[in-house]
Formats: sequence, C-alpha cells, structure tokens
Amino acid sequence: MSFDLLLRGVNLVDGRHGVDVGVRGGRIAAVERDLPMEAGEVIEAAGQLLSAPFVDAHFHMDSTLSLGRPRLNQSGTLLEGIALWGELKPDLTVDAVVQRALAYCDMAAAQGLLHIRSHVDICDPRLLAVDALLEVRRQVAHYIDLQLVAFPQDGYLRAPGAIDNLKRALDKGVDVIGGIPHFERTMDDGSESIARLCHLAAERGLPVDMHCDETDDPLSRHIEMLSAETIRHGLQGRVTGSHLTSMHSMDNYYVSKLLPLMAEAGIHAIANPLINITLQGRHDSYPKRRGMTRVPELLAAGIPVALGQDCCMDPWYSFGCADMLEVASMGAHVAQMTSLAGISACYAGVTDTAARVLGLEDYGLREGGPADMVLLQAADPFEAIRLKATRLAVIRRGRVIARSPARTSTLNLPGRPPEISLQFRPGSL
Repeated sequence: MSFDLLLRGVNLVDGRHGVDVGVRGGRIAAVERDLPMEAGEVIEAAGQLLSAPFVDAHFHMDSTLSLGRPRLNQSGTLLEGIALWGELKPDLTVDAVVQRALAYCDMAAAQGLLHIRSHVDICDPRLLAVDALLEVRRQVAHYIDLQLVAFPQDGYLRAPGAIDNLKRALDKGVDVIGGIPHFERTMDDGSESIARLCHLAAERGLPVDMHCDETDDPLSRHIEMLSAETIRHGLQGRVTGSHLTSMHSMDNYYVSKLLPLMAEAGIHAIANPLINITLQGRHDSYPKRRGMTRVPELLAAGIPVALGQDCCMDPWYSFGCADMLEVASMGAHVAQMTSLAGISACYAGVTDTAARVLGLEDYGLREGGPADMVLLQAADPFEAIRLKATRLAVIRRGRVIARSPARTSTLNLPGRPPEISLQFRPGSL
C-alpha cells in the first residue's frame, strides 16, 4: 500500500490520538495506526492536531481590505459603515475588487480557511461587485470553495432597482438569496421583503441567508417571520438567519416561544462575534449590551450555529486576518461558552457546523473524504483556540498549499541555560 502523502502520529478532533492519515488521489485513503511508510511525502506530526479545514459561514468579500477608502469610520458604527460603503461604490472597479478579494483569499488559504460564504452587494445597477466575485470564485476554485449570496445591502424594497438586480445576480450564477429586512423603511416592509424573497427561493430552488435583526431593538422580530415563511414555502433546512443580534435584547418569554418555531423551521443561525460586539450596544451607556445572539440557547434548542468573520479591514471593521480560530475564541468569550462542551461547539462553529450550514456535502476528515486538512500546532481543539495555533501545513486535495514554521521562543535568562520554551498544557506541571 502506497500513498501520495502520509501524516504520521496526528491527533484528531474526535479525540483519537497518534493515528496516521494516508492520502491517495486527492482523497483520504486510510485513517488508522501504524500505516506503511510508503508515501511520496511523509509529515511527522508528533501529536499535533489534524483538522478538517476552516469554514467561514458569513463574510463580505466585495468590501474586504478597503479600509480607509474613502475615509475611516470615525464613529465605528454600523450605519456610518453602510454610508461609507455607499460613498465608495461609485468609484469601484472590477479589477480593484478582484485584486483585493484575491489577496484576502491568499490570506485565508494560508490560515487553513478553504470554504467561504460571501455576501455581495447587488444594489449597484452595474452589478460590478457580482461580476468581480464571480471571477474570483473561478480563479480560486482550485484552493477555496466560494459561495456567493445576492445581498441587497440598501434594502430589497428600499433600494431602487434592487428587486430586478437580485434576479439578475442569480441569473449570473450567484448561489444564495440574501436579504436585510430590518433595514427596510418599516417593519411591514421588512416582513414583505422576507415573504417575497422566500417565494423567490422556492421558485428557484435556492437556499436563503438573510442578515436578520442586526440591531439592538428587541422589537425587531423578523426572524419570526423568516421562520414562518420557511415553513410556508417548504424551505426547511435551507434557510439561515445571520447576526440575529436583537435576540440578545429580547425578553425571555418571547424567546421561549421563538426558539421552538426556529427549530421547527429547520433554521440555521450564524453569529459574527468580532463584529457583533463591536457594532452593537452603541446607543448604550452602562450597563452596555454585548450584542451577540443567544448562541448557547440556540444550540440547546437544536438549532445549528456557525460563526463568521463577517468583515476584514473594511468600512465596518478595521481589524481581521482570516483567522477563524480568533473568531472561535471571541465566540467562546462573548457567549461565555468556556466549558469543554462549549469550546467544542465553538470549534465546530468554524468547521463541521459551519459546513452543515453552508450545505457542504463533501466535507470532513474521514476515509473516502476529500484530502482537505489543516495541521495545527496544538494537541486538541481547546489548545488550538487558546493559542490561535500556527497552521503548520494546509492541505488541499492532497497537496500541501501552505506551510508555516512552528512557533517557538528561546529563553536566555540569568542563571539558567538557554532553552526552547514549550507550549504549556494542562497537567504538564
């Protein structure tokens, strides 16, 4: 038995330790102990964590890396970010959007992020960003799977031409129907936009992913309407509510009725911890709300919750580097999910659960599965999140596409011989 690539002595997310993973023809051929050493390339993992690749369930690639254009967001608010994006759109070119997006994809691949769902603004009648990201999707297909959501940033009913623009975007090959009901002029318009968009999804057989209730207003309850329309149109399992931050401010009695409805509708949820806690609570003095949706309660109700990066160096968020372990870490902190089960759920939120939300059928580290993997400088998911672990190797279809040297430090302390510091692990002292 010979392999194209053999990873020896890896730890797996499911708790197995010291196993070998053999790759042949771009797929995982074997996962077991003591595989034969016959391989084109052997990577000695020595107890490091081998994981399925990271998945970003919610991102905006058309605006990424545009920080400072046309100017910085002085207030740091959601509404100023939307206004800045509106100022920038007339000056966009296809080439500029493509080049920024490709630079981000390179950053993502180096971090083991190989699956991204990006919302793309369709309110520009030129559909310039749509054309640009369709080209990016084509160019990166050999190393990143990119899903695109037709997103009416300025409102499906509110923005002139958005209804027609969204259909044109879908005709060009955009994958998912988006919406932003809380940004329509009235609550009723928001509800009508949901009804129309779900009807369109049923007609076209497409999934739905809406920015839903991205506000601190507890009376913004469009997720209820989205759940009801999902059931009405038979879209169960194909609809996602992104952000859902108003749920943070809702009273417990209402949420106790809402969660079973969402579960019945098979709704998926996506929280974006870095951005939610940055943009929400801006009208509060103290006490100040965290703003992120109720992740533990959603999970307890059987609703899958993925975590997204959302933004990276754009009008809404000045930071970011395509590191989904940073997203998982912030999610664990903000949602107070610091139990072992909670930390595992946060890791799944940027891997397995996120893949489920995106409908990725050929995903996961298993025999017969695609040889898409990331080798992390950590023993397990807990340590990977704690350390924001170095990606020692990123593998796509059996080929190593990125490597990073192990992170070490050499200590030279008075009265002690030089030594290389080790990663502290629980129980090591």
